[in-house]
Amino acid sequence: MVAGRWFTAVVAVGLLAAACSDDKPAAQDTPTSSESTAIESTSSEPMATQPATSEPPAALAASFEQVTPGGDCMCSDGSEFSFWVRKADPEKVVLFFQGGGACFSAETCSPAGGTYKIATGAGDNPEGGEGVFDFTDARNPFADYSVVFVPYCTGDVHIGNATTEYSPELTVQHKGFVNGTAALDYLVSTFPAATELVVTGESAGSIPSPLYAGLASDELPDARITVLADGSGAYPDIPALNTTIGSVWGTQNAVPDWPENAGLTPEQWSLPGLFIQAGKHDPEITFARHDYAFDETQQFFAGLTGIPADELVTLIDANEAQIEAAGVNLDSYIAPGESHTVLGQPRFYTEKVNGVLLYEWVAALLRGDSIGDVHCDVCTG
Repeated sequence: MVAGRWFTAVVAVGLLAAACSDDKPAAQDTPTSSESTAIESTSSEPMATQPATSEPPAALAASFEQVTPGGDCMCSDGSEFSFWVRKADPEKVVLFFQGGGACFSAETCSPAGGTYKIATGAGDNPEGGEGVFDFTDARNPFADYSVVFVPYCTGDVHIGNATTEYSPELTVQHKGFVNGTAALDYLVSTFPAATELVVTGESAGSIPSPLYAGLASDELPDARITVLADGSGAYPDIPALNTTIGSVWGTQNAVPDWPENAGLTPEQWSLPGLFIQAGKHDPEITFARHDYAFDETQQFFAGLTGIPADELVTLIDANEAQIEAAGVNLDSYIAPGESHTVLGQPRFYTEKVNGVLLYEWVAALLRGDSIGDVHCDVCTG
């Protein structure tokens, strides 16, 4: 890749998703114009659905509590980092990574730039949210789960471990991996009897989910672990991008000491590669993802890196082919349209492709009764 393409690729990572909002329970990256309607492919008859009931599931009395781990944990500006915990069923736990923004240079990392969130606080509390955070909805597959919710404030998609000086006036603490592993350590110590663990997230927060699933499998070897990545399936494996971003974020300082990672170079530590390495490390992990075929945020990224963006779904499909060619199975739910992430949205319960409702697809995944790949036939509109 020529130098100009290197810079373009770096810019794209800074814009994996636009700035997240402090007042949203699960930060979204870029709002789209098509987020409010149920999405359905008309090529198949709909499957039977479970109606919502007026009686909520058990464990709804549980509320989120703020935890401040201290130590080396911090946000990009050096301020205190905290995460949020819901204690419900101690044997069923969700580790959720918030999405929203990234930075890589003096310009994009400037607090005045608004490209990423630099601190955590009360506004990150997912209490009372929508989609999977609506624990009063009887259809919610996670209604009785305990949850460890990891806010995002480091600009490094939760996989960095570096202190980077971008200018004499600007030093950024890329400590996403430090913060994330602190939350995982808390989860392991608080829910040691967990038999079901779901590692998930939206957009930038979905990118590291395979990595943390692999780490969790070392600490909870008896738990059945499921990865559900929402909104990052198109980001390709570009060696120059892997290396350039890795150098400023310190991603090589966060590569687990797994036998499968021996000899791994910075060029090889890619986003699709996180699925591959974690899958090789623990073949028992179930990997799944959700994407929109023409996701506007991911489409923008593809365009900036010089990859044709008019057929984004081909990138999504190519990444799945790369992952599965390496011997790692990946269940996918690819919906039509240009929206960006669904887990924190009401349409989590209404989205339907080829007759399969998304929330039922997720519920089957959690039961270990996978429906398999669901892919739009007509993916536009």
